Amino acid sequence: MNPAQIAHGPFLVGVAINIFLYGIMVTQMYLYYSSYKSDHFWMKFFVGFLFLADTINTLFDFVYIYQALVNHFGDSLWLTTANWGKLFATDPVMTGLIGGSVQLFFAWRIYVLTKNPLVVSAVVLLSVAGFLGSVGTTIGVRMVPAFVQFQKFEVIVIIWLACAACADIIITTALVLHLRSQKSGFSATDDVIDRVIRLTMQTGLVTSLCAAVDLVIYLTITSGLHLLFNVPLAKLYTNSLMSSLNARGGWKYNNTSQTGNRGTNTQQGTLQRQSIMRPEVFVHVEEHELVDGDKVHDLFGSLKAHSEVSSHHSKDNAV
Repeated sequence: MNPAQIAHGPFLVGVAINIFLYGIMVTQMYLYYSSYKSDHFWMKFFVGFLFLADTINTLFDFVYIYQALVNHFGDSLWLTTANWGKLFATDPVMTGLIGGSVQLFFAWRIYVLTKNPLVVSAVVLLSVAGFLGSVGTTIGVRMVPAFVQFQKFEVIVIIWLACAACADIIITTALVLHLRSQKSGFSATDDVIDRVIRLTMQTGLVTSLCAAVDLVIYLTITSGLHLLFNVPLAKLYTNSLMSSLNARGGWKYNNTSQTGNRGTNTQQGTLQRQSIMRPEVFVHVEEHELVDGDKVHDLFGSLKAHSEVSSHHSKDNAV
């Protein structure tokens, strides 16, 4: 088989997907910094750190594939190896760093919501183990630079990708179960919670499934086909985080557009109070993520209380 087909074909496709997702990340960054200026400094710094790491990862991957397919076109000996000089070995550790950082953020979110030390500890341990596995994979690539011999360090790759997938599954399950338990029976409140659940499941499923498929292909196919899923993995993590942060602006509810001009002055006053109350309530559904840990209270309890008040307003209006 042509040496370029062994690994560089899938790697090139992975880089193309990587750059596409990087473009989405740039858009998400712009939306975040322009829309959430009141977020804590540490949160803004964390997002900036992820963007910098994403940029370095994209640059290294692009430079490597350019060297392989342009500068060393037809050089079979060069194409059959991967080392630090070619920048290939930086991809596992960068992916592990980005993915682990995002998972630790979600571990903090679980702590704020549930105060469950067992779940949080499991996510932290798995994310740290995944990062260490990515470091070990980078060392393995350095020690065994031939693509066709990558299975020699498969144990450390299994640790990396299996821990990453398990952490994503635990994060998704914990958040979904907690959110489902907070439903109040008030339709507007439950609709917002359902939207949060859908977003949580979608983002968690994408990263865990990609890591699992990457691992399965790596273990079953000796070529570099798994790179098609491994290279874009870092961008999937950052985009999942940014999607969660930026989606807060879409969870506000306003009932004013549904009322038209049918009501009396009293009805309009009641609806105005509801429309003022509801945006405040629904912002709190997700803004629990961004408050300090020692100031966190049961925001979902407050959500239920506000729902009951809104319900009483509606009953008074009917009377």
